[in-house]
Amino acid sequence: MSAPQILTTTVGSYPVPDWLIQAPSEQALLDATRVVLATQEEAGLDLLCDGELYRFDLDHPETNGMIEYFTTPMSGIRRAATFQELLAYRGEAGMSFRTRPPGVIDGPIGSGTLDLPDACARARRLTRRPFKFTVTGPHMLSKTLLDRHYGGDRAAIAMAIADVLAEQVRHVDADVVQLDEANLPGHPDEWEWAAAAANRVLDAVKGKAAVHLCFGNYGGQSIQRGGWDRLISYLNTLHVDHIVMENAHRPGEELAAFKELRPEIGMGLGVVDIKRTEIESAETIAKGIERATAVLGPGRVRYIHPDCGFWMLKRNMADGKMRALVRGRDLFEGRA
Repeated sequence: MSAPQILTTTVGSYPVPDWLIQAPSEQALLDATRVVLATQEEAGLDLLCDGELYRFDLDHPETNGMIEYFTTPMSGIRRAATFQELLAYRGEAGMSFRTRPPGVIDGPIGSGTLDLPDACARARRLTRRPFKFTVTGPHMLSKTLLDRHYGGDRAAIAMAIADVLAEQVRHVDADVVQLDEANLPGHPDEWEWAAAAANRVLDAVKGKAAVHLCFGNYGGQSIQRGGWDRLISYLNTLHVDHIVMENAHRPGEELAAFKELRPEIGMGLGVVDIKRTEIESAETIAKGIERATAVLGPGRVRYIHPDCGFWMLKRNMADGKMRALVRGRDLFEGRA
């Protein structure tokens, strides 16, 4: 059978197994990562992710470590915040989903002890299949930190973080490196400096570069409000092979905005709603691809995936949704 035209993947995260939380160790983490990769292989996914299990933060489970894992090791950022700093943070707009900052910037931001190449290599050794490594983007990271050094200049903070991430990504051995930006959709007016920071990182990627955007997934709820039409200029500015978008949970008419996407950029279509516990049928997935193809044109969709990470679902739900991805793609392409 010929290779599929549309590839299946996930956005990155996977539910942390209960046994890993109860008895964490380096060996248990390695074993759990093996389970995540093997589960994706059994489902038939084309591009695998490590599940991000090593990033999970028990002290702040709402964001699954997607912030703290990156910022805590960086130099120039301290994790402890004074009471006055906590009050200042809680007064900032857009951070109502957190009660404390992941860190306080009190000096120039540097790599510190962050080591993304090692994290990637540990998982990369466990599979021979094409592999994607995910990195929280500089815009998202810059927006969540409390600043005491850059004079409140979020663009400057994002650029400093981008320099750190670019230095790391240059040494990451993955088929795809994906930047995750979950704050920008609610703040589209920041797209120009967000794109400049993202491109600084994307230009350092050795393999294919991708960017994921969504409207947030905290407690199964969307955090940001807005629409994709206001971010097309941002998307067209990115130095990427493809984008990875939230579409299943969004209004169907929003797909029309992506007709303006540069043809060189592959469309990654979200066809699995991770905010619903119901497992989609193969027919539902196939119809989602059909709708997008009718709007965007044949061959425009290059990847299908969930809207966002799986970490807030139970494992049986995540596993079922991954199997549905492959079955739906195969049904659409006449491979079933």
